[in-house]
Amino acid sequence: MDEKDLLIFQLDVAKDKPRDIKKKAAVCPFCDTDNLTNIIKQKDDMIWLENKFRTLKDTYQTVLIESSKHDDDISKYSVQKNSEVFQFIFNCWNSLLQTKKYKSVLMYKNFGPMSGGSLRHPHFQIVGLNNVDGYQYISKHNFTGYEIWKSENIDFNISKEPIMGFVEFNIRIKDAKYLNDLAEFARVTVRYLLNDFHNGSCDSYNIFFYDEGGDIICKIVPRFVASPYFVGYKLPQRDNKDTLEKFAADVLNKLKNEADCDEVKN
Repeated sequence: MDEKDLLIFQLDVAKDKPRDIKKKAAVCPFCDTDNLTNIIKQKDDMIWLENKFRTLKDTYQTVLIESSKHDDDISKYSVQKNSEVFQFIFNCWNSLLQTKKYKSVLMYKNFGPMSGGSLRHPHFQIVGLNNVDGYQYISKHNFTGYEIWKSENIDFNISKEPIMGFVEFNIRIKDAKYLNDLAEFARVTVRYLLNDFHNGSCDSYNIFFYDEGGDIICKIVPRFVASPYFVGYKLPQRDNKDTLEKFAADVLNKLKNEADCDEVKN
């Protein structure tokens, strides 16, 4: 890896960031909406704004607040609210992509103490990288795997070749007009991860978005302590085939019982 491909972390900025993941803060900055600054776009209680604490050098860091409710989350949203959130974040991400100002634009979500996040309040992050291609080490094989659901509009699977491991869910749609279906598949998957996966022991996840040749891909990753094989050697691990197929069957059953979207109903 060339040094120019590294993201440079600025500790002097990060040390002043508010944190309430492990210890509740006196005031959540995302709840204190009257004092938010540098707002880019707002719709109802969803707010896209510049990140006050830009911890990465040569980047444009923004935050997208999903809800006015501090303890909200995708797993708790109604179908309608979740759809509104996904439509809003996609429009914001796409608008930054269309500026052509950045080498790459990343959109992701941290949730829970193992996710790398610092604030509990539900939010996504959209980050423009001036000089780094954030997708250069990602392969198309990271998005293929054991089938959960496949139709003309949507491909939902568990990675056979995960980026880090052990279990990574991929939801691919062919066009933004199927974004509501993607949102509902994501909502059910997150509910499964937080309530049923490993007997409810998972309390953290990440969501990542990718644009691959016009296809929109959403990768959902349950988070635990990172494997030393990945930390020390960049060697991803994966659960065995039988285990992944069981997870796929569990999620498919949950989709059929809980999903409220045309993709499943039809």
